[in-house]
Amino acid sequence: MHVFATAGHVDHGKSTLVRALTGIEPDRLTEERRRGMTLDLGFAWTTLPGGETVAFVDVPGHERFVATMLAGVGPVPGVVVVVAADEGWSAQTSEHVEVLDSLGVRHALLVVTRTDLADPAPVLSHAGERLARTSLAGAEAVAVSAVTGAGLDELRAALARLAAGLPEPVVDGRLRLFVDRAFTVRGSGTVVTGTLRAGTIRTNDRLVLAPAGTEVRVRGLESMGTRHDEVSAVARVAVNLRGLPVEDVHRGHVLVTPERWVLTDTVDVRLLSLDPADLPGDLMLHIGSAAVPCRVRPFGGGLGTDSARLSLASPLPLEPGDRAVLREPSSRLATGLVVLDVDPPVLTRRGAALNRAIELEGATGLPDVLAEVARRGSVTRARLAALGVLPATDPAPAELVVVGDHLVDPSTWQRWGKELAAAVDEHRVAAPLEPGLPAKAAAQVIGAADLRLVEALVRDSAGALVSSGGRITRPGAAPGFSNAARRALDEVRRRLAANPLDAPSVPELTEAGLTREILAAAAAAGMVLRLRGEVILDPSAPRAAAAALADLAQPFTLSDARQALGTTRRVAVPLFEHLDSLGLTVRVDANLRRVAPR
Repeated sequence: MHVFATAGHVDHGKSTLVRALTGIEPDRLTEERRRGMTLDLGFAWTTLPGGETVAFVDVPGHERFVATMLAGVGPVPGVVVVVAADEGWSAQTSEHVEVLDSLGVRHALLVVTRTDLADPAPVLSHAGERLARTSLAGAEAVAVSAVTGAGLDELRAALARLAAGLPEPVVDGRLRLFVDRAFTVRGSGTVVTGTLRAGTIRTNDRLVLAPAGTEVRVRGLESMGTRHDEVSAVARVAVNLRGLPVEDVHRGHVLVTPERWVLTDTVDVRLLSLDPADLPGDLMLHIGSAAVPCRVRPFGGGLGTDSARLSLASPLPLEPGDRAVLREPSSRLATGLVVLDVDPPVLTRRGAALNRAIELEGATGLPDVLAEVARRGSVTRARLAALGVLPATDPAPAELVVVGDHLVDPSTWQRWGKELAAAVDEHRVAAPLEPGLPAKAAAQVIGAADLRLVEALVRDSAGALVSSGGRITRPGAAPGFSNAARRALDEVRRRLAANPLDAPSVPELTEAGLTREILAAAAAAGMVLRLRGEVILDPSAPRAAAAALADLAQPFTLSDARQALGTTRRVAVPLFEHLDSLGLTVRVDANLRRVAPR
């Protein structure tokens, strides 16, 4: 399907033209039909002779309904500009075309109507000249009469050519559907409609309704009066939502893919036709079908920069490159804009606004992945995708450091490595008995929550750092024992070398000055094996014990094993718990064990 919006002055025959092309009455409201004037958005569709399906969003042409017109054309990729042959280019023709130009619409068709009332040639020429000064330059022109049918075949052929020139939509990306209508259907509940510009929507999909953040589920789908299990862009679609009261959804609300969009109320933009300093502080931002009050903060301190910051009264799912219109509702003051950054830095220091203007000087709305990562130092791919900076399926630039889902700027990575090494050294001085800096503390040093970043920094340290047991230290670093502690440990180790199971008693350890902290540090350094109850053994004890126990009749009791090993119950109980944990022995029942097969 291809979707086009109409545009043009009131009473120039937009609705009549849509009706003649489709056989569908686009004016839905009784008041519209009574007054013969479009007051709200209308919708119709048809199949062209070549088989292409086209849908129309018919917009009102009266100057009082420009906001409604913006809601109709905002999400639509192409437009049909209608000018009456007997009235020519008019005030609202200009305003509608200015809106389309502000939105950067390039795919258009000029239709001069009511050729049964006047010669279309002068209007075709004049309108073409006016469009040539806008983004609609080069639009094909057709003259028709909806009353006599003259030119309708040529119009259908021109629509097919226009449709063929539209860019291919992205159907497998994230979804953003601006709601332009919400109503209830008896027996079904709440239904919303909109123009699906990108993505695919399916029944049972879980979506989020912005700005409230309400999670909803798709109960059913309809497009062009037909039910579907899925609808892909570009299309007009009606979405039946489960569990959502109709009073909770309005035009301008947005259905988005969960966790794939950032709702932002602060954006940096570039204005396309007016100096930000010339704008009043309070304006209306029109994007998609949404109209949100906002405040404008110009950058550059009156130096003529065209960038500014918008503070929105309600958050929206936006992305870099979005085109929108800023408008003062009580006048015709309006300007187009392009969104540059949906997650801009906070401006607090003096001169920060001017510096921000300089940063944005070359920005076009096309995301710069390297610049965005550099500004943040480190960011996850998921976050960049939600910001519209790096699609989830695109590879990360080769210049970045990639650790799992994290993308890290190279200069940040180097700084982290230096900070981590310094923190390891400082920790060794502050806590000489500890076997290294805890990995969680290391993560805090670099301001990261993911321990994989710490592990990757250690691997990238060219051997300057090592990781063991959740601790980061220098290779070969031993705990900083005092001379007395080291002598006491050496004595214990000589004793255990002679008999790996000859564990000193707790009073002996205390008398030797071997505190729990010293013993823990010695165990972490691999100097001794420390078991429950301050049972200190030689590190070779488990393997030696298992070898000796293999000569016993299997299975055996704790008493049998204790006698075979020549040790005490104080040593045997925690030793066998340790052997079980290593898989060297296996419990048969509450009283018996056996040596595990090798």
